[in-house]
Amino acid sequence: MIGSVLDQAIRSKFYHLLQDLTESASTDSPSVIKSMFATDCEWRGSYPLNEVVGQDAIYETAWQPLKKSFPDLERRDLIFMAGSYDGRDYIATVGHYCGNFEQDWLTIPASGKPTYIRYGEIHQIKDGKIVQSNCLWDILDVMRQAGFWPMPPSSGEEGRWAGPITGDGIRFTPGGKDLSAASLEQTLLMQKSLGDNNGPEHFTREGLINMEQKKYWHPKMMWYGPSGIGTTRSLAGFVDYHQLPFRLAFPNRMSSSLWEGHEDLMKELNAGHYIRVGDGTLSVTGGWPSVVSPHDGEFLGSGATGKLLQMRVMDFYHHHEGLIRENWVPIDIIFLMKQMGVDVFQRMHNEWIR
Repeated sequence: MIGSVLDQAIRSKFYHLLQDLTESASTDSPSVIKSMFATDCEWRGSYPLNEVVGQDAIYETAWQPLKKSFPDLERRDLIFMAGSYDGRDYIATVGHYCGNFEQDWLTIPASGKPTYIRYGEIHQIKDGKIVQSNCLWDILDVMRQAGFWPMPPSSGEEGRWAGPITGDGIRFTPGGKDLSAASLEQTLLMQKSLGDNNGPEHFTREGLINMEQKKYWHPKMMWYGPSGIGTTRSLAGFVDYHQLPFRLAFPNRMSSSLWEGHEDLMKELNAGHYIRVGDGTLSVTGGWPSVVSPHDGEFLGSGATGKLLQMRVMDFYHHHEGLIRENWVPIDIIFLMKQMGVDVFQRMHNEWIR
C-alpha cells in the first residue's frame, strides 16, 4: 500500500482531459477518447452499462448515449485525488455530471429539466493513458429526478452530495507521504474493525454503536450513500439507516476482511479491493466486486433470496480532526437489485405506463 505519488502535471492533465471528454461536442468525443484511453482499455460501468473493452466500445456504450441525452453536459468534481496501489497508478474522483435531460437515456424518459448524475470514478493510468476505468454512475438517482421511483422509500436523505467540509477536495498537489499513509491506515483499521466485530452482539443497534468502529468516526460524521439508501449523519444515523439493515440482510458477507476460508471463491470472482490509496487527508478503497455475500435477509424491500450476491462499491473518505469525518459510497444498486430478481427498469416502465 503506497500513498499518493502521481505528480501535479499528471493530475492536471487527466483533470482537464476528463473535463474535455464531458464538455466536448459529441462528434469530437471519439478523438478525445483516443487521446486519453489505451486502445484496449477496460471500461466498467454501472448496470446496465457493465463492462466493455476498447475505445470504440467506450464511446458507443457510455459516451455517445450520454451526450445525446444531455447535450450540454458538464462535469463538477467534488473530489479529485490520486495515488498508487500494488504497483498501479490511479486517479479517483467523486462529483456530478450536470445537464438538461433532453432525450431518453437508458430508456429513462427525458424530463427536459436540469439533472445531476452522481459519479464515483477510478481510472488506472499507465504510460500516459487510462487502461482501466471504473465508473459507478448513479442511474437510479436519474430515475428519481425524472419523476420515477421504482424502490421502497429511502431510509436516508436523497439528493446531491456535498464536497469535503474543508472545501479542498480537488488535489493537484500530492499529499505528504506520512499524512497519506496515516489516512489510509485509519481507513483500513476502521474497515478491519467491521470484520473483527461480527458476532451476534454486533447485530443490534446498541452493539453497532458501541463497537470498536466508534473510535474512528467523527461525532459529526456524514455518510453519503447512493440513491435507494440516501445520506445519513452521525454514527447513530449510519447504524439506523444503513449499517444495521445491511448486516441483517447479509450476516454472512465475505468482504475484504472476512475472506479467510473463501480465497478460491474470491479468486474466481476476481473479488477484493483493486485500489487502496491515501492522498493527504483523503483515502479511497474499491472493488469490482468488493463484497460477496449470501442474501439472507430483507434489503431494500426485497426478501431473502439465499443467492450469492456481488456488490460493486467504492468508498471515499475525508479525515478531519484526527477522525473519519465524511464517507462517500457509490454502490451499483440497480445491479444489486437485479441479482435479487428485481428489474428496476421494468418497475420504472410499469410506473410510467400507468
